[in-house]
Amino acid sequence: MGRLKITNVKAIVTAPAGINLVVVKVETSDPGLYGLGCATFTQRFLTVAEAVDEYMKPFLVGRDPSDIEDIWQTAMVSSYWRNGPVLNNAISGVDMALWDIQGKRAGMPVYQLLGGKCREAAAAYRHANGSTVEELEENVRRYMGEGYRFIRCQLGGYGGDKAVDGKQTKNPPPGAYYDPAVYARDVVDMFDYLRDKLGFEPELLHDVHERVPPILAVRMAKELEPHRLFFLEDPLAPEDVRWLETIRRQCSTPIAIGELFNNPHEWTMPMVHGHLDFIRVHISQIGGITPAKKLAALGETFAVRTAWHGPGDVSPVGHAANVHLDLACPNFGVQEWCGLDERLQEVFPGCPTVDNGYVYVSDAPGLGIDVDEQKAAQYPAENVLPRWTMTRTPDGSSVRP
Repeated sequence: MGRLKITNVKAIVTAPAGINLVVVKVETSDPGLYGLGCATFTQRFLTVAEAVDEYMKPFLVGRDPSDIEDIWQTAMVSSYWRNGPVLNNAISGVDMALWDIQGKRAGMPVYQLLGGKCREAAAAYRHANGSTVEELEENVRRYMGEGYRFIRCQLGGYGGDKAVDGKQTKNPPPGAYYDPAVYARDVVDMFDYLRDKLGFEPELLHDVHERVPPILAVRMAKELEPHRLFFLEDPLAPEDVRWLETIRRQCSTPIAIGELFNNPHEWTMPMVHGHLDFIRVHISQIGGITPAKKLAALGETFAVRTAWHGPGDVSPVGHAANVHLDLACPNFGVQEWCGLDERLQEVFPGCPTVDNGYVYVSDAPGLGIDVDEQKAAQYPAENVLPRWTMTRTPDGSSVRP
């Protein structure tokens, strides 16, 4: 029997839940042996699919799928310019698929290839929202009733989604408007209310989503300290991480950051200097399982726990990869979980499951998940830019999302 080779690489684009997803399928010379990986960059999914089909495929056909590390290293530098979200996602789709193939060949789930279980399942957090604090409290209690101990709390969406009527200029450009100062005050008031009603048993979180200036992020972290958040998520944009030191010097609110990170240099020094508590990268954004396992090991050295990005714009394949890493990493913290509806589960048989606030993956070889390409084709993606990425303050200035 000849050496196993990669024979085909293709992008599968689908949107079963109305969110554009990109999944990569790597086929081999062994009939029926293939792997799947997540390459989802929702806002630019067409460019990722093109990179997979036109660049990754000719780069990979004929290679041995067992050469995971060498393929990752050479794919990262083959375009010379690197560490951008489009190519990182394309590489991720391939990388996860190769780990999936390796697990299938070994007859082992990926978490076993990564060193075996450190825990039986991954504790997850859900997103609770509300237009009023009373509605938010109701949603938090609903998740608590389902067994979740970790709950992210948002009042009116990112930035508070507060009306800015009377504050805007004439002829305002289109966008999602909010007032950063009002939002920052409302968050503190929100947690005053929630802790009064719920006490300190539930672990509560909040996502700033990089929507305030750095000095206001410092103030928010200080004012939220008495509420003992499990973590404050993305209080700063990647460009402003030097302010992490200021936050750390002034309060003990745990900080989670990294959703927008692409380059290892963005997380290395904050970890080394002890300026963050949880690393929040989107695994496909940094290039897949291969760099994520190294990032987790670096975090373990510097007492940083993992909290991989897990919203709706991660495919079920990506969610499975998240949880395999969660099970194998001793410094796991918590897993973001958006829930997978029936359409996603039909398109992707073998999805991770939830029980009493914990996420479980299949013990099947590889990532334990598949894709029904015929059903995936029934849910075509739409190239529409989401409004929330076009965020503006009352005077019309564009701000980071």
